Amino acid sequence: MSTEVPTTAGRRTPERIKLTVPARVEGRESTSYQWAELTRLINVTAYGAAFTLSRPTEPGRLLHLTLPLPRQLRCFDYGEQQYRVWSLVRHVEAFKSSVAPPPPQAGASPQKAVDTNRFGVGVAFVGKRPPTSYLINPATRYEIGALADQKSLWQVRERTTSDATDKVAAISRRRDTRLFIPVDVTIEVLDDYGAVKVRELTVTENISRRGAAVMTTLSVDPGRFVRLSSARHQLSVVAAVRARRTGAGGIARLHLEFIDKQWPLDGLE
Repeated sequence: MSTEVPTTAGRRTPERIKLTVPARVEGRESTSYQWAELTRLINVTAYGAAFTLSRPTEPGRLLHLTLPLPRQLRCFDYGEQQYRVWSLVRHVEAFKSSVAPPPPQAGASPQKAVDTNRFGVGVAFVGKRPPTSYLINPATRYEIGALADQKSLWQVRERTTSDATDKVAAISRRRDTRLFIPVDVTIEVLDDYGAVKVRELTVTENISRRGAAVMTTLSVDPGRFVRLSSARHQLSVVAAVRARRTGAGGIARLHLEFIDKQWPLDGLE
């Protein structure tokens, strides 16, 4: 995956530099949950970078990066050993990565490589400090504003539905077919290391190509990411928790938006 740095009219896109320096990536999915992961850059410019993660994220979220970026690529902290910069997720792409097993012990049969989920992430650098609204609600999603000049970082603003493209997307979601049927699914919540912490077998209250309302006993805050899968349909999707509410009978529902792929409705009706 390569970084896709946003451009403005009359501005040349900076050349991407292949630089595989280590980076510490920190994310806060909600006010009560945060994680950190070590990775390596794929490429970088003065205004953004690309890398991979073992856990999901989505466009519009803020991540904090700490990395030994060359000083000629920095916009501040030129004298510091580490460059600490807030970054806006612009692109996410899920893919499978094959992990080699450890060497077999004497007399043991060799193990096969294991396929794991990875996420290619492209970010835009946005500054030394996060917006105030992020400190209040880390699940806030943002969009790119503008560059003040050639040496500045990207400015961000909270994502709204005022733009024409957002209005079209909102209309599309409202018109999307939503089926009020129970579909057997499994919810998986990840731990600090990206592994499954807890899973629950449950059913949907309703489902569409883009999201679902799922009955649950789990306490999962809005902003968290979960994995929703169906053994019957041989499907697994990553979803963002947009809300948690208590419905009829005192049973809680998680309102999920699928972020890496759509759920096919063929055969569900």
